[in-house]
Amino acid sequence: MIYTNSDGGARGNPGPGAIGVIVRDDEKILTQYSAKIGKFVTNNVAEYEALIKALELASRFTKDEITCVLDSELVVKQLLGEYKVRNPHLLPLFLKVQKLQENFHKIKYKHVSREDKFQVIVDELLNRELDEK
Repeated sequence: MIYTNSDGGARGNPGPGAIGVIVRDDEKILTQYSAKIGKFVTNNVAEYEALIKALELASRFTKDEITCVLDSELVVKQLLGEYKVRNPHLLPLFLKVQKLQENFHKIKYKHVSREDKFQVIVDELLNRELDEK
C-alpha cells in the first residue's frame, strides 16, 4: 500500500505559499518534494496544490490503491462529498484532484492531526521553503 502525506500553507493567508509532500510505503519514505507555489495564496489553495503534487508523485509508484493523508479537514470532507466546494478558487483544484484520481484503482482520504509523525515532516518541508529568501 502506498501512502501520501501532503501539507500546504500560506503565511499571512493569503500570502506566500508552499507545499510539502512525501510518498511512502508504510514507514519507508519513497520520495519527498517541496516547493514555493506563489506569493499570494490561501492555506486551502496550498492544501489542494500539495495534494495534487502528492497524487502526481504517487502515480509513479502504483496505479493500484493509495491512501492520501492530510491535516486539512476541509479538503478531506470536500473530497468525500461531506462538504460542497463553494469557493470559486478551490473548484478548479478540486476538479483536478478528481481527474487525477482516475490514475488509481482505489483511493482513500484520511484526516489526521498536525502532530502525526509524517505530517510533521511535510510541514517542515513546506516551512523550509517559506523560510528561504
